[in-house]
Amino acid sequence: MEQERISVPALNQFAKDYISGSEQTAPYFDYHPFQQADYAARSAELQTRIFQRGELARIIRDYMRPFQITDETERSLAKLQDEKSVVVIGGQQAGLLTGPLYSIHKIISILQFAAVKEKELGIPVVPVFWIAGEDHDLLEINHVYVEKEGRMEKMGYPERFVKKQMASETVYDHDVMEKWITSIFSCMQETIHTNALLQDVRKAAREQETFTAFFAQLTQTLFSRYGLLLIDAAEPALRKLEAPFFKRLIIENKPLAECVARSQEKVKKAGYTPAIETGEQPAHLFLNEDGERRLLERDGRTFRSKSGRAYSEQELLQLLETSPQLFSNNVVTRPLMQEWVFPTLAFIAGPGEIAYWAELKEAFHYFDMNMPPIVPRVNITFVERSIAGAASDIGLSIEQIVQSGVKRKKEAYIESVRDQHLHELAAEMKETLFANYEKIERRANELHRGLIPIVEKNKEYHERQIDFLIQKSDAVLKQTHAAALLRFDRVEAALHPGGPQERIWNLYTFLNTYGKVFIEDLVKQPFDHNGDHYLIFI
Repeated sequence: MEQERISVPALNQFAKDYISGSEQTAPYFDYHPFQQADYAARSAELQTRIFQRGELARIIRDYMRPFQITDETERSLAKLQDEKSVVVIGGQQAGLLTGPLYSIHKIISILQFAAVKEKELGIPVVPVFWIAGEDHDLLEINHVYVEKEGRMEKMGYPERFVKKQMASETVYDHDVMEKWITSIFSCMQETIHTNALLQDVRKAAREQETFTAFFAQLTQTLFSRYGLLLIDAAEPALRKLEAPFFKRLIIENKPLAECVARSQEKVKKAGYTPAIETGEQPAHLFLNEDGERRLLERDGRTFRSKSGRAYSEQELLQLLETSPQLFSNNVVTRPLMQEWVFPTLAFIAGPGEIAYWAELKEAFHYFDMNMPPIVPRVNITFVERSIAGAASDIGLSIEQIVQSGVKRKKEAYIESVRDQHLHELAAEMKETLFANYEKIERRANELHRGLIPIVEKNKEYHERQIDFLIQKSDAVLKQTHAAALLRFDRVEAALHPGGPQERIWNLYTFLNTYGKVFIEDLVKQPFDHNGDHYLIFI
């Protein structure tokens, strides 16, 4: 692997300004992400707080046991119980086959940043990846994309689930899952790595039952040697540990909402668009009702779910005491809960997360906590040598393609080879034809009104025939220049398939080509965790 840094600004303006180090974003955070002194200060701050480290380590060990506990895992668990230890943490939804590449980029960032800070601070720093198993948006995780003839095709998992249930409670049909996995691998070119990868994935699918557990086993298989700790945000044992803070979130719900609303107003006044969508009376909590995860809202002193059920504060507190696993966080309370549970040295964030964390500082302070340093995850585009060659052939740099795709260049190429004279002749023919039909229509309107529908139909017929001629001309052009046009499509599909590569491509395509050493080589890459975008040539 070789690397090159390029400039690819974040799509949302707040994240763009934050990553560039703009002072305009500084007031929304407690620490500067790129200053070493702030991490020493953060570590010292965490030493003044009490965390249930032993219980947390036990919960994580029990959770990870079905996915293989390695010596490296045990070392990380032992570190976590050290009173001086801190964690570098980040997370994502449980995408099928580990989901889009940005989940992998985030894991790489967590592992590397934890290792760097452990050396710099001289204390144990533990890498932790939380899986958003509480998320109920199954359409966001139930598919992968595969490349077919220069196009990225979405391959959705076919089983349908009617309820808005958490990913961690969504049990898939093993036969359907195995057939779907086979269909994905059948779209890949067979290599010396294909069979072993396929067997690993099938094994994980057979041994697990839910989307989240399937994700966790694959992730542990790939990263077990690096001591990455995994925890499902919906793990019932974790919910029990979190119950005291859920109690505060219920009792102090109104002031929490007011804190977020005030922060959002500050964001608006600074010229940014708030990233968190809230209702009129948000409770910032979900409740599991009849197997469905439903958002709670406040109605005066009452809480109401989307089902229409009403709960008093006391009823929610009683339910929390008996069934804490029924409660889950939203985008506002999840960061707060994470801070309450983990001694967080740094949170590894994508651009969207950077924007919404900016609206939470006042909420953190209300609960007597500082917001941890928010560190941009590494941004990567993988460039295979054949794709680099094709990019050169079409006259575009990799940086240009990653930034904006090839659409304009492809359209310009088509225009350059199109038979413009034929198009001009067709346009002239159409203009002359319409002028003559106009004369016929005027005459028919004066003397033969019954002919008008026939004249119109006749004109439409001839117009369609001229358009058909042009379409056929363009089709012949595309056939003649098929090789060149396919080159454009391949390059775009590989590097900018309607947006960043990391949002569409899946890791297993690269593992199939290069083997598991691909992960090892990637972890070894020297990344600076400052929001830069890296091209990795493979």
